[in-house]
Amino acid sequence: MHGQAQEQDRGREPKRGRPRSEAAERAILQAVVRLLEEGEPLSGLSIERIARTAGVGKATIYRRWSGKEELFVDVLRHIEPPEPDLSGTSGLSDILVSLESMRRRGLAQRNSALLYNVFAQMKSHPKLWGAYQSTVIEPRRVAVTAAVRRAVAAGELRPDIDAELIEELFVGPMLLRTIHRKDSPLDDDLSERIVRAVLEGLLPRDAAAPTAAGTDVQPTVDPAGDTES
Repeated sequence: MHGQAQEQDRGREPKRGRPRSEAAERAILQAVVRLLEEGEPLSGLSIERIARTAGVGKATIYRRWSGKEELFVDVLRHIEPPEPDLSGTSGLSDILVSLESMRRRGLAQRNSALLYNVFAQMKSHPKLWGAYQSTVIEPRRVAVTAAVRRAVAAGELRPDIDAELIEELFVGPMLLRTIHRKDSPLDDDLSERIVRAVLEGLLPRDAAAPTAAGTDVQPTVDPAGDTES
């Protein structure tokens, strides 16, 4: 009977441990946010200081993150708007959802001094910026490109244009407004307008597509035989 009770206790241990693990993780992320809000620069944050503020041991942090770069990327995920839920089946609607998520993140960065300061500091830390690019930005790009391919397969987009180029045509305007032109408007209907503009094109409705000669862009051949434009 005693042995059976011990077996039951062991079977319950993972269920008891998981909430403690999640609570520790939240405490660590919140500790970093608290220190940043108090004006501590990223370069001044040590694992020791974070552990002390969170009320955990350093080993608890290292069990979850290999170092500060990985931890700080998760901190950004913690304070940024959450990633959107994509259907994984639709094409154009998933592109629209992704653009709207970008717009909301852009608004969050404009309205949050903490987010703005963290991003500004990150760019002066190549290792941290590289970790953010590879683990956050690149998966977003891959997700939109996959949505483009779904739209092409469904007949919603032309199949004769490179999928990566189509992704850039959709995403480029939003990136320009959210990152490079901080004073540009991020209106509620911006995502829909971008998608509509890309789908409809820029030519007047009654105009024919221009040829190379019609746009005065003609290929020339140099003496070496290389074609130039």
